[in-house]
Amino acid sequence: MGEQTEFEPGDKAPNPGVYVEVSEARSFHTQIQNPKRVTLERGETFPETSNKDRKWKKAEKARVH
Repeated sequence: MGEQTEFEPGDKAPNPGVYVEVSEARSFHTQIQNPKRVTLERGETFPETSNKDRKWKKAEKARVH
């Protein structure tokens, strides 16, 4: 089983780092403009996203189009 890469609001950060909002739909047309960015330490709770269809992902693992 692999490491979890996407997180929901309320989940705990597995590692320290910068996390960004990503869309659940991986389409080019649904690319997020100005996504929220948060810096978390291990064990801190992810905040709410801008809408219910988004998740958090570590910045260096987020896809860039």
